[in-house]
Amino acid sequence: MSDPRNLDTVVVGRIGRPHGVRGDVTVEVRTDDPDLRFVPGATFRTDPAERGPLTITGVHWHSGTLLLRLEGPDGRALDSREAAESVRNTELLVDVADLPPLEDDSFYDHQLVGLSARTPDGTVLGEVTAVQHEAQDLLVVRRTEGADVLIPFVSAIVPTVDLAGGFLVVDPPEGLLEL
Repeated sequence: MSDPRNLDTVVVGRIGRPHGVRGDVTVEVRTDDPDLRFVPGATFRTDPAERGPLTITGVHWHSGTLLLRLEGPDGRALDSREAAESVRNTELLVDVADLPPLEDDSFYDHQLVGLSARTPDGTVLGEVTAVQHEAQDLLVVRRTEGADVLIPFVSAIVPTVDLAGGFLVVDPPEGLLEL
């Protein structure tokens, strides 16, 4: 079977442990708007592909954790702890084409990963390999020497993102690249 994850899909969640005995699963949310993305009737491609597609039949929050009730690819409800365990660690995917457009100066992670990172004078620093969302967004740049460096994704340090050109400009404050 072919890998369902490619440039045409993004991960919006990962199924965690079962919750209770009736088939509810916890979800590690990887989308900015879970209340719009995770609704009854929504169907997701999966990684691994053979576990899906999965369709949401119920949604609720419990102590800050998203809980889903799901229906499997055969149309049967995952209505037991064992059934919920069978989809644990499954990533939920959506097509990039189904993502809503963003405002100017906002980017999806998949748009940034793979861009060349350059200094203002054009010197190549490396390639963006990931985006970390912590207290602030950080670009993980694999330096040409092989070591990773974390770059705060703020306009003062990353003044230019050129998706069409395949690069972004990093204007680091003194010492940032030596950390």
